[in-house]
Amino acid sequence: MEKPVVTIEYCPKCGWMLRAAYMAQELLTTFSEELHGVLLQPSEVSGRYNIRVNEEPVFDRKEAGRFPEMKELKQLIRDKVSPGKSLGHSDKK
Repeated sequence: MEKPVVTIEYCPKCGWMLRAAYMAQELLTTFSEELHGVLLQPSEVSGRYNIRVNEEPVFDRKEAGRFPEMKELKQLIRDKVSPGKSLGHSDKK
């Protein structure tokens, strides 16, 4: 079974590439065994910041009205790629 790919689609005009790169680094560190990789995808639509596992939406900035917290994002990704995985301190409320 092929490992999933997380795609972070971000608006380059909004200056969100560094945020996307930081989130990619965190996800690759946390899920080094579970993910095939993280793709940073510049959006052609202004203001977009979406995160998907394969093609399944996980987080949409416009729907949420905010960016995801790192702890929250790790939990969302974990629930899709490795539901039994402990995230240590990120699992605590």
